[in-house]
Amino acid sequence: MSALDRLVTLSIPMVPKPIVRRISARYIAGETLDDAIRVVSDLNRAGAMATLDVLGEDVFERKQCTETVDDYLRVLDAIVAKKLDCNISIKATAFGLKLDLGFCHENIERLLRAAHERGIFVRIDMEDSSVTTVTFDLFRKFRERFPKIGPVMQAYLRRSLTDAHELLKLAPLNIRLCKGIYKEKPDVAFQDREVVRKSYANILEVLMRAGAYVGIATHDESCVYEGLRIADALALPREAYEFQMLLGVLPNLRKTLIDGGHRLRVYVPFGRHWYAYSRRRLNENPAIAGYVFKALLSANVQ
Repeated sequence: MSALDRLVTLSIPMVPKPIVRRISARYIAGETLDDAIRVVSDLNRAGAMATLDVLGEDVFERKQCTETVDDYLRVLDAIVAKKLDCNISIKATAFGLKLDLGFCHENIERLLRAAHERGIFVRIDMEDSSVTTVTFDLFRKFRERFPKIGPVMQAYLRRSLTDAHELLKLAPLNIRLCKGIYKEKPDVAFQDREVVRKSYANILEVLMRAGAYVGIATHDESCVYEGLRIADALALPREAYEFQMLLGVLPNLRKTLIDGGHRLRVYVPFGRHWYAYSRRRLNENPAIAGYVFKALLSANVQ
């Protein structure tokens, strides 16, 4: 990271919202469901699958949790009505995980039942390490009644290899493997980039060798290569795994994978709570900090 990018990244909390919105537009479909459906439709036409995520996490108001459920129910109906190749991703803290565990379970069960009735897969996303165990417990609680659900694993967590072996006992397993983006202490997560890459490749191979369907969620070409290498070594059919990428990130790599005949899914976030997501995305990706700086100097931003 250059000194300028580091300075701009640290200054993001002081950047006016209109500028943050302009820069983050590449990562967010928009604020409305219509915006999101339009983006997913375009992705499907380009040969990509999609995952829709209603933005919002760490919710501590019951009303907002209930509204999140309602928002997702509308998403499910839209997926069916528009015949989209799309599933959904949820964060448990948006459903009340840190507010009331029983209330959270009620909200998620309501959504899972609706998704099950429509045949739509639900990804239970992973958040910071304070909720890792309870999120996996939630997956275990619902997996038998609602089989079209799957968890997420973060390769930078020191516990993840052990978690992988434990989760593989729950076959069949559909799991998303990412590096991890939350700031964690050294005793919880690996801090060195190369170590995280090695952890990712190791866990990925364990999962794929065991027959899990893995969403290889990464923009790191080293990790993409490991996914391709392992799939080739195991002679896996293209239907046995998929690559996953964020909206707006490395579209050329995305196209390369699709052109190569690989299944590719794009994570499409949208909704009213775009600002917190935008700040996190800008913080984790210093490479685009320069765009923020340019926007600050631009007279075109109103």
